[in-house]
Amino acid sequence: MGYFCQKYLYNMRRYKLDGTYFYCPVDLTLSVIGGRWKSLVFWNLRDGAKRYSELKRILVGINDKMLSQVLKELEISGIVSRKDYSTIPPKVEYSLTEEGLRLLPVMKLMEEWGAKFEVIASDVNTIEEN
Repeated sequence: MGYFCQKYLYNMRRYKLDGTYFYCPVDLTLSVIGGRWKSLVFWNLRDGAKRYSELKRILVGINDKMLSQVLKELEISGIVSRKDYSTIPPKVEYSLTEEGLRLLPVMKLMEEWGAKFEVIASDVNTIEEN
């Protein structure tokens, strides 16, 4: 590797999360909340704790394996916490951590931006007729 490349890489900012290095903070953030299901699970926890079955009911189309995987990844990233209750039947709740709550304004801005593209019911009927 040439001197220029070494110097460039040395001066480049790096970010580390869960043992992975990133060269862009946006890339790091998207690795935590990006993807089809992570962002939806995250967004549906914004109003408070939910049980696994509640999330499963809300997230139409997600299978058990994917929901478990996403919850585990969000928990490892420190965005979601899992609370086990010692009851019969067993009860587990998922909620946003303090770090997760700090990401809510980012998601709120994404919601506002996406809402600009809402399709009005009469537009949907017109599209389906054509």
